[in-house]
Amino acid sequence: MMGWTLGRYFFFRYVTITIWFFIGLLALVFLIDFTELSGRTTGLPGFTYGTAVAISGLRMPMIMLQTVPFVGLFSAMATLVSLNRRYELVIARSAGVSAWQFLLPCCIGALLFGVLSVGVINPLAAHAFSWSEQIETQLRSGKSNTVSADAAPWIRQKTSSGDTIIGARAILNQGLEMADVVFFILDPQGNIVERKDAARAFLRDGYWELQDVKTFQNGTIQASASDRVPTNLKPEFVQERLARPETIPFYDLPGKIEVARSFGLKANAFAMQFDSLVALPFLLVAMTLIAATVSMRFARMGQSATMILGGIIAGFLLYVVSVLVKAFGVAGFVPTVVAAWVPVVVAMFFGVTFLLYKEDG
Repeated sequence: MMGWTLGRYFFFRYVTITIWFFIGLLALVFLIDFTELSGRTTGLPGFTYGTAVAISGLRMPMIMLQTVPFVGLFSAMATLVSLNRRYELVIARSAGVSAWQFLLPCCIGALLFGVLSVGVINPLAAHAFSWSEQIETQLRSGKSNTVSADAAPWIRQKTSSGDTIIGARAILNQGLEMADVVFFILDPQGNIVERKDAARAFLRDGYWELQDVKTFQNGTIQASASDRVPTNLKPEFVQERLARPETIPFYDLPGKIEVARSFGLKANAFAMQFDSLVALPFLLVAMTLIAATVSMRFARMGQSATMILGGIIAGFLLYVVSVLVKAFGVAGFVPTVVAAWVPVVVAMFFGVTFLLYKEDG
């Protein structure tokens, strides 16, 4: 049996390499995002490089959360390759330690990294990303006439007085607030009779509260500080249609799903996000097993480039399959639990089967 000292050494080796990979990728992503953001917002009134740094910094947790599977894969590969290069795995094997034993600390480290990502990074990312959207929206405020079809989802509400088509450049506060909003008010025959442009729109009980409004009607323009548009939309429906699941913290998702379904909504996007986050720690364990299949024999067989490339391709394919199946879950073609767990289970079986064949014959 592997002793506590050796197991702790392997564990902290994995943790150290994971931290360095995470920090290095964070610095690279921050530079890319800051450069791209500065290029888009340099000409806006009130722009400063300090503001751009703040926006990019607040967006980093959300972006890094998307890279967690790859960080887990590369850190596991780097850990095993470094241990093999220094013949530490050879010595461990000669002492009677099996592959399953020295992989256990790495798998535990991957599992804890996933739990940390779900329990800490995800809530931090949700709040920080919402804050960054607020700051960027303030920079871009007052451009409601630039709303495009792909800026945000358009919704159509039906009331006794007629239909209203609503579009916005930015969705804030989990869908309950919109920036640079356009309201097209239709008559019972479907003709546009009025247009309202507002800097902000807040969903209240039974109406939309508009701020800094311009009303276009019968060829005239009338400006007002505030206005109201009647609605029968419920906050749960608006959140389910407009809010990005990534902007809702992990701990709030079960409540959002339950409330949305109580109103007859499917809430597949929220359910898929929740199930994916629950499966994330085990996905990292699967990534670790995939890394082990291509990293443990590196030093002795001399096939470093081919084997490492194979591991990267396998990890990338697993990620692509996960995203693809996730899209099926959001669309409702398969249950969200199945969509979240099938790639993880398949990857684990592949890794375990390969290791059993190589190690135990």
